[in-house]
Amino acid sequence: MGRGKIEIKRIENANSRQVTFSKRRAGLLKKAQELAILCDAEVAVIIFSNTGKLFEFSSSGMKHTLSRYNRCIESSETPIDGHKAEKQEHEEVDNLRDEITTLQMKQLQLLGKDLTGLGFKELQNLEQQLNEGLLLVKEKKLLMEQLEQSRVQEQRAMLENETLRRQVSELRCLFPPVDCPLPAYLEYCSLEKKKVGIRIPDVACNSEIERGDSDTTLHLGLPSHVYCKRKEAERDTHSNDSGSQMGLL
Repeated sequence: MGRGKIEIKRIENANSRQVTFSKRRAGLLKKAQELAILCDAEVAVIIFSNTGKLFEFSSSGMKHTLSRYNRCIESSETPIDGHKAEKQEHEEVDNLRDEITTLQMKQLQLLGKDLTGLGFKELQNLEQQLNEGLLLVKEKKLLMEQLEQSRVQEQRAMLENETLRRQVSELRCLFPPVDCPLPAYLEYCSLEKKKVGIRIPDVACNSEIERGDSDTTLHLGLPSHVYCKRKEAERDTHSNDSGSQMGLL
């Protein structure tokens, strides 16, 4: 009669468990060696007992077998990672295509095309967006126009200033400055004020200007010192005429 099947479960008796471990370990290592020899296979077995003891068998060296095992594991995981990366790239491409399609549809709607699938509220929102964009464009355009006008006004002001400077320089060349002597009473007043310590401005022919001759000077377009000289000449002529009349009398 054949042997009956043994139920595979943990052996409770420690002695029986140790004996069974020794027998089956030896049988397992023997079978691994036979497999390696008969089939020309690379076989490695690692066994740890319940007490922590190590038992091993390797037909080609344990380190060589383990390094080969690690290389095989890495090579088998790489295609899986590559497949995942490729799948993610396809998903990203699909998402980008969907976004491009949505943006193209919105662009057509903003241009007033492809409005068949829009409801009343969606049309209102689209109208509000267009109005806001139009207001922004108008504000930008107005700002640019104001800047351009400011540049033109600045250029005009610069040209006018340059023209005025040129005219002033020409007038200064035509009428060089000449010192105008003060009248006797003004000289006396200036001397008295200098004695006292009061500083008076260097203004020529103030008496004539105070009598209202400044308007006439400005009206004639003559410098003040030229006008003063003319007035002094007229005054000298008048005094000579009055002296001759007194001599005749």
